Amino acid sequence: QCTYLEIEQAERTHAVVLSRPAWLWGAEMGANEHGVCVGNEGVWTREPLGEDEALLGMDLVRLGLERGSSAREALEVITALLERYGQGGSCKEEPVPFIYHNTFLLADRAEAWVLETAGQYWAAQQIQEGSHNISNQLSIRREITAEHAGLRQRARSQGWWSGDGEFSFAEVFSLTHQPPRMEAAKARYHAGKELLRQHAGHITAETFMAILRDKASGICVDSEGFRTAGSMVSVLPQDPALPCVHFFTATPDPSRSVFKPFVFVAGLKPAPQVRSPTFHDDPAKKIPRFQSTVDRRHELYRRHQAALELMERDQERGQKLLQTLRDLEKQGLEGMNALLGGTVAPRPEELADLFFDCVEAEMKFY
Repeated sequence: QCTYLEIEQAERTHAVVLSRPAWLWGAEMGANEHGVCVGNEGVWTREPLGEDEALLGMDLVRLGLERGSSAREALEVITALLERYGQGGSCKEEPVPFIYHNTFLLADRAEAWVLETAGQYWAAQQIQEGSHNISNQLSIRREITAEHAGLRQRARSQGWWSGDGEFSFAEVFSLTHQPPRMEAAKARYHAGKELLRQHAGHITAETFMAILRDKASGICVDSEGFRTAGSMVSVLPQDPALPCVHFFTATPDPSRSVFKPFVFVAGLKPAPQVRSPTFHDDPAKKIPRFQSTVDRRHELYRRHQAALELMERDQERGQKLLQTLRDLEKQGLEGMNALLGGTVAPRPEELADLFFDCVEAEMKFY
């Protein structure tokens, strides 16, 4: 059972860790036990938006992670389900529908892909070197590695492409007149590209955390009624003997949040402090949907929010608290570097408690 649709079950699914809006089934980003990571972004294209309830892009993120043991396999899972079931339905817990198509970043220890969609049509690009970013707009041009079988025929039949010359997915399927929010996306995309270029050749987990916290570029959003809701950074060593380490904030606004490390091991200790409550009469499940609101904040979110209010009221104490949070994060990063550098071999039970312990420490500070 996905957010709106029920689809056929897979024979087996992988363990996943997800960062997701609490009201829906899918996820905005996450990882699985095989070191596959997937994240998505909304886009608006020439293809009409699906008002009918279908699979959400966020459902596809989770399905790709649950059913794909590599980035390429996750991509195949997502595209097959997209072609079969389509994408559509509201992506926001509000009575007025908010609908978009999706672009995805997929990576594992060995490969990285960008997958971009317009309705049921799609194009994918394998990233062979360097860095790549996405931001609410189509970015795959002529460098298409794989595509929907009917993609070019669709473009010709709609009069979007003459069939002559090279085919650029972004040029053909992007809207001629972008919605106003796409203008901000353009600036954000270029800023992200530039920040990555500045660090080319020596990008670390800390580099990504700093980029995700960058407010000047608009990458970290904390205005216009929007706030970056969660952030994730993953380190995927090419050596299969080393574990993948996934850092999650589990709270909004990364500039004032702590990235906490998570490692897949047996006997993992659950972290109920970052699981949102469930509701017997959930307004997201009752038809018509979203007629009432409920408080979905988990325990860490509530305490974090109270701390943010304090930071805004009392600058001096706020700075002290922020410094304490940064120190906590630094410990996690130093631990990861020691683990991946081979200077320390932690016991499996330590890794099983790692994320829980970091969340507990953060709760205590609050």
